[in-house]
Parts: sequence; structure tokens; C-alpha cells
Amino acid sequence: MLNVTRFTPLDDALDQLFRGFVVNPLSPGQPVKRDAQEAAAKCRVDIAESDKAYTVHADLPGVNKDDIQISVDGDQVSIAAETKSAKEVKDGERVLRTERYSGKFYRAFALGSAIDEDAVNAKYADGVLELTLPKKAAPAAKRITIQ
Repeated sequence: MLNVTRFTPLDDALDQLFRGFVVNPLSPGQPVKRDAQEAAAKCRVDIAESDKAYTVHADLPGVNKDDIQISVDGDQVSIAAETKSAKEVKDGERVLRTERYSGKFYRAFALGSAIDEDAVNAKYADGVLELTLPKKAAPAAKRITIQ
């Protein structure tokens, strides 16, 4: 399963322009909540390939390192993460605007070669997950002699 999102600067600019104009009729003053698919699309992923490994950089801002799950199965890689937003509303206060996302991210993609699961390296710093996915060595061709 391959999730590919096309970067469209015009859509992002229009989104910024009209953000906050649409309000939730059931709760005036609160913007309409975006669906999880759009929020997951904001999880940007860069994938690079060398002769020996793939390198993946995924933007997961605001995610705790313990809330990230990575799985590798053959050439399939999936990244799942969950963000939690603690809401603290005091008596006499009302929330005027909430833009921080709270929920789950999920990205899955297939790479061109099988991955050596035992040698995968993952680092998470400053909201960026970096995966180093070494390729499995292809079995050498064996010559068969006829008897």
C-alpha cells in the first residue's frame, strides 16, 4: 500500500487564507475539525536510496518518542504515531481557537528491495524520525553442473 501526497502550494496557500472562516454551527466560535486523513497527509516523508540502504525522514512534530511504532515486513514499511493534546480549560474561560492536532498518524509504503529487519536503525530528534533501512543482500546465483 503506497500513500503518495502531491505537494500543491496553491492548496496550502488557500488553506491558510480561509482558515477559520468556516465555523462549526453546533459550537459557534470553534472551527470545523479536519478529518484524520488530512492530518495524516501533513506527516511529510522523504525517502532516499543508496546502494546499501534506504533513508527515511518523517516529520512527526509534537509526538513523544514512546508513541511511535515502526514495523518492517519484507519491503513494506509502516510508521504509526499518536499525539495527545491535554486540554485544560479553567472556569470562566472559553477556547477561541484550537489548531493543534490530536490523534493518530499512519503511513505505509513499499520499497523496491527487501529490508534487513535486524539492522534497522531509528533515531528521533526535534520532531523528525530518521530511519536507516539496510537492504538485504541478494542471494548470489549458483551454477549447477549437470551429471
